[in-house]
Amino acid sequence: MANSKSALKRVRQIERRTDRNKVLRTKVKSLRKKTLEAAQAGNAEEAQNNMKQLASAVDQAHQKGIFHRNKAANLKSKMVKAIKSAGGS
Repeated sequence: MANSKSALKRVRQIERRTDRNKVLRTKVKSLRKKTLEAAQAGNAEEAQNNMKQLASAVDQAHQKGIFHRNKAANLKSKMVKAIKSAGGS
């Protein structure tokens, strides 16, 4: 357990930030799943729509420091590749 006032404050800050970051991480995860399912189902238009939302959410997560820029680029690249290989270009 934290022993100083500043350490207690840091614990509170970390909890708030964790909750805030979890929302965006969950959003990215669910959009990823939706995009992949749409691509595999052959629904190109829906896959492209979801991809735009996913790219936006991933960029937002990178900007806020939740994802490293390479991870963000990899996520977007893999999803585009999955869409193209599923025939949803």
